Amino acid sequence: MRNGLLAVGLTLGMVAGANAEAPKRIGADASPISTSVSVPPGGRLVYISGTVPDAIDTNAPEGSTARFGDTEAQTRSVLKKVEAALVAQGLGLGDVVMMRVFLVAPPGQRMDFAGMMKAYRDFFGTAKQPNKPARSTMQVAGLVDPGWLVEIEVTAAK
Repeated sequence: MRNGLLAVGLTLGMVAGANAEAPKRIGADASPISTSVSVPPGGRLVYISGTVPDAIDTNAPEGSTARFGDTEAQTRSVLKKVEAALVAQGLGLGDVVMMRVFLVAPPGQRMDFAGMMKAYRDFFGTAKQPNKPARSTMQVAGLVDPGWLVEIEVTAAK
């Protein structure tokens, strides 16, 4: 009896998952982000922790931006790592519903929003991957490693 109930529950869960609606995204077509995204009941949420860039020049001094690159290079590195984390969960960048971007200003400057956006636009709102998440971008005083200019965390849903 107990195994029968378990089998029925698993079957219903699989059927419900197969019929689950996709998240609904609202926003201007020309905008690189959605103004809102709703996840219907029964959707699966996956949270990817704050992700930071890999070093591109391991010979550069530790704690330097030369070790990790400029904001654009760091954003590309981070988004590739986020994509890999999503794939490990059976998801992709098109499943990202919320993104939080933390940018550090290079010394003596403001955050390089344009550099972040240049890389971001290669991953979101493209012909290959048209889905755009809701997003917040903020300038922060610093991240754990002084060479990091970018940290991104995402929530994905399927």
